[in-house]
Amino acid sequence: MLTREALSRYFPNQLLQPIRLFQTYPRENLRSDLIAGLTVAVILIPQAIAFTLIADLPVEMGLYAAVLGAVVGGLWGSANQLHTGPANAISLLVASALVSIAEPNSSPYILAAGMLAVMAGLFQTFLGLARLGVLVNFVSHSVIIGFTTGAGILIGIKQIEPLLGVTLPNSSVLATLSGAATQLTSVHLPTLLIGTGTIALILVIHKLSPKLPGPLIAMILASAAVFVLRLNHSGVGVIGELPRTLPPLADLPIFKLELISQLSSGALAIASIGLVQTAAISRALAAQTGQRMDNNQEFVGQGLANIAAGLFSGYPISASFARSAVNEEAGAKTPLAALFSGVFALLAMFALAPLAAYLPLSALAGVLILTAVRLVDYKAILRIWRGARKDAVILLITLVGTLFLRLDFAVLAGILLSFAIYIMDTSAPRVRAVMPDEDFRHFVPRVDKPQCPQLGVLEIQGDLYFGAVDHVEESIQQHLARNPTQRFLLLRMHNVNQIDFSGIHMLENVVNTCRSRGGGMYMVRIKKPVLELMKSTGFHGFLGADHFLDEDKAIEHLFYKILDPAVCIYESNTRTFRECQNLVRPDYAVEIPVMQVLQSTVDEIPPRDLWQRLHQEELPAVFDVREPREYQQGHIPKARLFPLPKLLENYRELPDGQQIVLVCRSGRRSTRAARYLQSKGYNQVCVLQGGMLKWEAEGLFEALGK
Repeated sequence: MLTREALSRYFPNQLLQPIRLFQTYPRENLRSDLIAGLTVAVILIPQAIAFTLIADLPVEMGLYAAVLGAVVGGLWGSANQLHTGPANAISLLVASALVSIAEPNSSPYILAAGMLAVMAGLFQTFLGLARLGVLVNFVSHSVIIGFTTGAGILIGIKQIEPLLGVTLPNSSVLATLSGAATQLTSVHLPTLLIGTGTIALILVIHKLSPKLPGPLIAMILASAAVFVLRLNHSGVGVIGELPRTLPPLADLPIFKLELISQLSSGALAIASIGLVQTAAISRALAAQTGQRMDNNQEFVGQGLANIAAGLFSGYPISASFARSAVNEEAGAKTPLAALFSGVFALLAMFALAPLAAYLPLSALAGVLILTAVRLVDYKAILRIWRGARKDAVILLITLVGTLFLRLDFAVLAGILLSFAIYIMDTSAPRVRAVMPDEDFRHFVPRVDKPQCPQLGVLEIQGDLYFGAVDHVEESIQQHLARNPTQRFLLLRMHNVNQIDFSGIHMLENVVNTCRSRGGGMYMVRIKKPVLELMKSTGFHGFLGADHFLDEDKAIEHLFYKILDPAVCIYESNTRTFRECQNLVRPDYAVEIPVMQVLQSTVDEIPPRDLWQRLHQEELPAVFDVREPREYQQGHIPKARLFPLPKLLENYRELPDGQQIVLVCRSGRRSTRAARYLQSKGYNQVCVLQGGMLKWEAEGLFEALGK
């Protein structure tokens, strides 16, 4: 016997969702799902009829699509309350995509609608099986708001003709409106009364009891009025009797490449809007129910539902927020509630088919006008317009395109604009300089405080991929140009989730820049995937393992081991970090020379050479120009303490005619002193290369003893 585990060897797990659904179905949910399915079926039929008219298709196509969408979408979907079937915005897209293909309601038009559904479904299924559901997150919600707002306006304008009972030009929005204005005197009064009466009745029912199916009740009463008063013989347009058959297999032109090419942009737009709309509805439902969503499974469900609808005489479909909300309110527990709604709708088709012969088109127009009004989300539009300028631009462009351009072009333009803005945002991540706050607990931007003269702390707030590295490198270089004395950089990397080889190469350039200044670059808070790539590409070794620091100890390490305290003491009054708060710059009688040029022009003696000379008879005169506390922590034997300020003030006390070796922590202070002494006529002066740091690194403390 083939089990789900056995089938999973041959089929993707997403295609086995129905088996998983029935195997894990809790029987105690059956009653709730049946009730929810019956409730949704009540509004599914009138919505399917109305939305099909938007697409200029035969009503039965909408009913077939409603049944198949509910059943297949329920079986292969993942959201417990999501309901799939005919949707207003998708229907409008279908009409726009087919307007240049054939005449509405003609056989080529109908077959092209089925092809659209299959093509859109294949695209959606591919995205789901390829686990590309994450792509929907890159489409701005403003595209949906802009498109649905434009769709609502277009749907409302399109219902003017059946509501008034007149014939209007359908070439553009402006042509339809101007045509309606010129034909106000030709309005068919019974048609108008039925349409406006339907609108009024739905509003009254909704006000008295929102849970009652107002559109269904109003349409039944409108049909009864047409039947009793025989208004269909007085010029009131009706739908006509519906067929009582199961959805038949359509003879689609699947090998007609020219037609496929003509439908491709429309199919892509329908698939994209359907997926974005489905994801938005799923997220909204999940926020209320707490269910964990699977976009990939939902994409497969939507794709297979569209394929089934196209193959069996339907047209493109999508998730519906209104029906999904009703499904959730009615107590749906699992996706089987949607399946039950499709079964109940199919049974109702057979029972109500004769009544549809008297269903007036103006009543459906009234239902659609109310639907169109609800599509315009005024609150969301105002929120976007007031607070999110980029989203407002996307909304406006999509809205204007929906009203005045081809709908598939408008949708794809909005989606492409979303991607473009995303790329622009991610390709220019912020690189900001930060410093400790007043309590030295957190790093924050401090424009009110000057930068440390030696160390710049930068945060990179975005991923380092090929599209962003130029901006990041330029920002870092600009920071270094504004702070020419900073030889060291500390990069905080906690906001960098991804990096590619372009990012690695950029970091190497920054390291080389810091090294050319006589300093270096250090890093903290690196994410594991980023660190792994740094190791695999050799950057970890290039920078040095000791340059990857623990954030809590990074400043302490840099202050005591790397930075030159002489800069803080003698050259700057800036006290940026906790460690340098106790440093005081004393007043000296002699001005301390500032290191304007980083490359030394003073002779240097390597530590090991000095160590060997200290064992000879003619000892050089070694003077340690550090501060007393530094000298006490460790010094070269036979080196005399002569702090830099005192040396500059009392340089005449130095021996003349004897080689003098000056020692400090890293070589910067001793170089200052050497240059000063050279200006005073001392020619036999050199400095310990690398200072005490290098002396200690070569193990000479152990050789001579501290």
